[in-house]
Amino acid sequence: MKLLKHMWKDKLAGVSLFIIATTLVVGIFAPLFAPHDPDEVNMELRFASSSWEYLLGNDHLGRCILSRLIYGIRPSVLWVLVVLAISVGIGAILGFIAGYFKGKTDAVVMRICDVMLSFPGYVMTLAVIGILGVGLENILIAFVLMKWAWFARIIRTSVMQYAEADYVRFSKAIGVSNIKIMLKHIIPVSLPDIAVISSSSFGSMILQLSGFSFLGLGIQAPKAEWGMMLNEAREVMFSRPELMLAPGLTIVIVVSAINFLSDSLQVALDPKLMSSQYNKRYGQTLVVAAKLQGKEVA
Repeated sequence: MKLLKHMWKDKLAGVSLFIIATTLVVGIFAPLFAPHDPDEVNMELRFASSSWEYLLGNDHLGRCILSRLIYGIRPSVLWVLVVLAISVGIGAILGFIAGYFKGKTDAVVMRICDVMLSFPGYVMTLAVIGILGVGLENILIAFVLMKWAWFARIIRTSVMQYAEADYVRFSKAIGVSNIKIMLKHIIPVSLPDIAVISSSSFGSMILQLSGFSFLGLGIQAPKAEWGMMLNEAREVMFSRPELMLAPGLTIVIVVSAINFLSDSLQVALDPKLMSSQYNKRYGQTLVVAAKLQGKEVA
């Protein structure tokens, strides 16, 4: 309820949530929203300008750009969201175990995370692509291998601070099982932290996937994906810049909406940030009121 109230007050967060929700719905029901088959080749309409039938025009093979943008939501956003959920799930399980039980369990899990995090993310992804070959599936596998350790370390840090709370110690003292303590006391208070770090990683993963697809390492033709659409349009970027503008702006708008929503979530779910924001606004209100009354403000 508090989160909904904050979203209602924060107009930018509300618009961002609307953009993300609309993007997900359109991507899931792409056949209903796409006006044409995204893979249909029509050389008679090669590089055709926008019209009522083709609102964003046609590409170098006469394919509908709008339809390809809509179908591109699936690999660019929906599949990234699935991979993010898997990565967070693995990281959360190991992070909860390490942060709650500590000791040798924590040491073993963290050493594994240290090994995984010692490899640069892009190098790990390129290594997986080099072993398994190019393709969307292999990049998504690389994302899981690359991200779970980072999520595990952050979630473990969050769990450790709650595992030492008095109510957790009291529950242990009266004989409550560890599973019940984690389900009832640890997980609910850790969910806000997980939501914030997940939302902040969502946008970066979309950019990374688009970047690899732009380099020709992601989804392969004729399937539609935003980064690959940029790659296909770069040869005519000066004569037909609108071909790059459509997928480029789409990426910018969606990723910006995710980042704005992530910032709003962090403020809404963190009482310290909420109170500091309130104090700042309250202080500004006092300054304005004092000026209206003709008083000097230090």
